[in-house]
Amino acid sequence: MKYQRLYAESDGESRWAEVEVGLEERTFAPPAKAIEISEPEPAKRMMFLRLRAGWDEPIHPTPVAQKLICLSGKVRVTASDGTSRDIGPGDVWHMEDRHGKGHHTKVIGSEDFESVIVQFE
Repeated sequence: MKYQRLYAESDGESRWAEVEVGLEERTFAPPAKAIEISEPEPAKRMMFLRLRAGWDEPIHPTPVAQKLICLSGKVRVTASDGTSRDIGPGDVWHMEDRHGKGHHTKVIGSEDFESVIVQFE
């Protein structure tokens, strides 16, 4: 499994990195069989988010470190260095560009973008 990480360098430029999630086989819910699972990450809050078709926001940094899991629709997210990623159903986007130039998000297509956000701060 992989997710897209958007972070800010010390110069304020936001950049993308693809992160491989480490999975290890272990018993998670006895008496069920062992499953492949990652290490837990402590989270503070969870919420649902909808961006209507046509949403096109100004560039900004993320307010807190958070992961977004897309349920439906698609957005194009452009880092300040000009590279972009399309985030669609099943994709996970980890935002940690809390300072600097930030990123631009635009809903692409005619469908609303719906997601779950898990915040870590």
